[in-house]
Amino acid sequence: MTKPFEPLDEEKVFKDPVHHYIHVYERLIWDLIGTKEFQRLRRIRQLGTTYLTFHGAEHSRFSHSLGVYEITRRIIEGFEARDEWDPSEKLICLSAALLHDVGHGPFSHSFEKVFGTDHENFTRSIILGDTEIHAVLERMGADFPEKVADVIAKTYENKLVVSLISSQIDADRMDYLLRDAYYTGVSYGHFDLERIWRVMRQREDQVVFKRSGMHAVEDYIMSRYQMYWQVYFHPVTRSAEVVLRKILHRAKFLYQSGYSFQVEPTLLIPLFREDMTLQDYLKLDESVILYYFSIWQDEADPILSDLCSRFVNRRLFKYTEYVPTNYEVYAELRNAFKKAGIDPEYYLVVDSSSDLPYDFYRPGEEGERLPINLLMPDGSLRELSRESDVVEAISGKKRTDHKLYYPADFVYDLSTHRKIKQRMIELLN
Repeated sequence: MTKPFEPLDEEKVFKDPVHHYIHVYERLIWDLIGTKEFQRLRRIRQLGTTYLTFHGAEHSRFSHSLGVYEITRRIIEGFEARDEWDPSEKLICLSAALLHDVGHGPFSHSFEKVFGTDHENFTRSIILGDTEIHAVLERMGADFPEKVADVIAKTYENKLVVSLISSQIDADRMDYLLRDAYYTGVSYGHFDLERIWRVMRQREDQVVFKRSGMHAVEDYIMSRYQMYWQVYFHPVTRSAEVVLRKILHRAKFLYQSGYSFQVEPTLLIPLFREDMTLQDYLKLDESVILYYFSIWQDEADPILSDLCSRFVNRRLFKYTEYVPTNYEVYAELRNAFKKAGIDPEYYLVVDSSSDLPYDFYRPGEEGERLPINLLMPDGSLRELSRESDVVEAISGKKRTDHKLYYPADFVYDLSTHRKIKQRMIELLN
């Protein structure tokens, strides 16, 4: 068994563009990074299809996971300096921070929507299953993997540890905002991380923030709000996601219908059959998916071939604003597409995105969120939106955006489809 806090013979560092250096001191963390399941994250982009909108967004879940680990390590270091941290929780918390995204599949959330997978369930399966990660964790004790998995599941008894990894202001969000802003080249996601670290305090089972640091927390909340609407929900990125999802839907449909692929999609068949094992899942990364998309451009099925060509060569769908209650317009457009020989199941898609940037505590409600609390000068706690006019203005307010996606070249350019051009213009404008 590995001794608790067994140090490395020499500190290891990763040069990082966001945090400058990521420091590894413990043997456990270094060995987890070296596992094949963690190394797989190098082959999964952090932002999925966003690289087709912001060309710099090629960073991986590997680099993000290291960043979350580093932020968590520094938070714990600050708590230790004030004698506010239970030393027995350190490696559990650092391991959960490092491994929180290890269960992501290729193109992450788009992949999950098609096949009904859940990356958090796979994360726990990797931690608890027959994997290199499990073998490394188990060296710390037979119950150690279960404790780390409980942190991921948010069922761990020490809620302070859970909140560092998953809350309204946690190490995960702090890293992805800064990292995604850096790689997309936008200015929205920047906030004063150092200041937030300095004003963080532990109160029983939660992290709170000194009232004097409220403006740094406000900046974080607004940065998150801006990143969601300017980057994460960018309509071009969503167009790429729509095409991606439709490719996977079509490939699954064809396989289940007995279609004979020119090249058997061996690694995807367990997904199509819906009998995928953990080991099947771990063979999948974005290089695998893009390989199949590339060869499917030459498939006999015209829909699969066309959609793959669009994704690989970035000929994405156009979009227009859409009112989801306008059912008659959507039904008429579907009929027009069908009459023109265009399958609306694949070429006329409504996509909706919504975000709740901050919410106060609503006890008993589904998906209830713990609030961000400020530590007042008299030692009392006060919920953030009660002190901040900025946060109060957006608190509890969900914003939703609906768009209708369609292939403009089919609608406007091909002579055989020109009969629906005028009706599209009338209905969409």
